[in-house]
Amino acid sequence: MNEIKENDICVHFLLGKALQRVNQISKSKLDPYGVTPVQFALLNQLWQKDGQYGYELGKSLRLDSATITGIIDRLEHSELIERRNDPQDRRNRLIFLTEKAKTLEAPLIREMEEMNEEVLAGLNGEEAQHFKEVLFNIGMKTNRVEAD
Repeated sequence: MNEIKENDICVHFLLGKALQRVNQISKSKLDPYGVTPVQFALLNQLWQKDGQYGYELGKSLRLDSATITGIIDRLEHSELIERRNDPQDRRNRLIFLTEKAKTLEAPLIREMEEMNEEVLAGLNGEEAQHFKEVLFNIGMKTNRVEAD
């Protein structure tokens, strides 16, 4: 294992290189299905609860409205999701999985589980859990500074 000296550590660089590797592995596993890693994340949200608003998906994935709209547009074009009018308020549209997307759930989840195992190889269970918690704290928690 390479020894990293404290003054050599640049968190940005290390995270960038780690992300580069994870992206390569993820893309290689998802490309045969025509799905990107961020599209998988959105589909995974719908596999857990179908029929959500776009803003709900964006909020849970921490993506802005322009980004989530683009992802939804591409998934709709790929016939993996469809927008339907909300029966309670026709001004709003809900996002639903198509049958095509439902058939991809098991194989895509299996591929991403394999990716996780590959990326976390060399870490024991406790280390892997701690590593994921650190990543969550860095990327998914919002750190709001309250005004006095």
